[in-house]
Amino acid sequence: MSAPMDRGLQDPERPPTAPADRGRSGSGSSSGEAPPGFSGRFMAPLLLGSVLNPLNTTAIATGLVAIGRDFGVGPSGTGWLVSSLYFASAVAQPVMGRLADLLGPRRVFLSGLVLVCAAGLLGTLAPGFAWLIVARVLLGVGTSAAYPAAMTMLRVEAARVGHEPPRTVLGRLSLAALGSAAVGPALGGLLTATTGWRGIFAFNVPLALIPLVLGLRLLPRDGDRRTTGGDEPQPQPRPQTERTPLPALLRDGPLARTYLRHGLTYLTLYCTLYGFTQWLEEAHGYSSLGTGLLMLPMSGAAALCSLLGARTKGIRAPLVTVSVLLALGSGSLLLTDSGTPVALLLLTSALFGVPQGLASTGNQAAVYTQAPPGGVGAAAGLQRTAQYAGAIAATGLLGLCFGARPTDTGLHQLAAVTGVLGLLVVVLTVTDRALRTRE
Repeated sequence: MSAPMDRGLQDPERPPTAPADRGRSGSGSSSGEAPPGFSGRFMAPLLLGSVLNPLNTTAIATGLVAIGRDFGVGPSGTGWLVSSLYFASAVAQPVMGRLADLLGPRRVFLSGLVLVCAAGLLGTLAPGFAWLIVARVLLGVGTSAAYPAAMTMLRVEAARVGHEPPRTVLGRLSLAALGSAAVGPALGGLLTATTGWRGIFAFNVPLALIPLVLGLRLLPRDGDRRTTGGDEPQPQPRPQTERTPLPALLRDGPLARTYLRHGLTYLTLYCTLYGFTQWLEEAHGYSSLGTGLLMLPMSGAAALCSLLGARTKGIRAPLVTVSVLLALGSGSLLLTDSGTPVALLLLTSALFGVPQGLASTGNQAAVYTQAPPGGVGAAAGLQRTAQYAGAIAATGLLGLCFGARPTDTGLHQLAAVTGVLGLLVVVLTVTDRALRTRE
């Protein structure tokens, strides 16, 4: 079971470092510094594209009540706007990752952005509720291309320059996704309050066009030769694909445990995100904008801890911290009711932001190191599938606990379930020997 993890870091077919570095200024061949690569120009479109899927998963949270009022749809109906994107993303993420491994990540990355633009326009102009669900499905498919394609490009770039990306590079990719998911509720509340809920769909058009234009200009063509600022063009390696069918990834012990841990972690986090925000509006009486502002501490804590996690060498210790804080955060929700003061609500929001940030970077690093050569795109896609499977389960759990309307009793029932899930994640993390080996 440890072989795939070892292969993910040392590809026997990877070109040697010295030829890849030849002719580039600042090369570390003589000074002992790490060879260059993963420049800002290379990373910019990848980071911008990667924000779209997580941003769309959470921005809708503070617009659900307004959409339901306009179309006369209750919480069980508006829940389809959440679950439809998650269903589409859960299926599309590994498929897009596999296509990136097979056809080339640049093609898949840019095609997904075009689909996002179309979906944003459809949602903005939608004449009925059913059209919004279609738009959300298309958004799920289109935005699913960016993250697995970006992970594939990082592995290809690593082969080109002869060294793995620094943990901070992976951290930036994680922060782009995490930070956008964290600010989603605040952005959704602001758009709903200023432009109406249709702004939650419309903002996808300019946000997708920017990385689309940058990607066309800055990303290397799949299989082409590209120059790196020196006197000699370098070949763009194509990833290996023959050893990486999706069932084989799921049968890999360390990867399978990472997916299970990641899915349960995000089941707890999404229960909190959607349950807490709807409860704040319906039971506590906050506006969509006010609810978004109350979720800002989660955003800030998640972003800060994502940066800290990117600078952490180990994997196991941050993930153990994640599991413990999930259980503690659920305990704080058990003590929350409609009379809880604002300061404690802000503290609860921040408490869930810490595990969100650490889980994102920790599990992403685990997947990158455990994925076999040529399969990092599919492996990254399956990680997101596990995440969105947790989100889908969260919507069902919210329906069971809240029923027709969020209440204090429903919130406490939800907190009891997430507390048990947090304890389960503690056990899975502490007993995972693969993480102990990586540490």
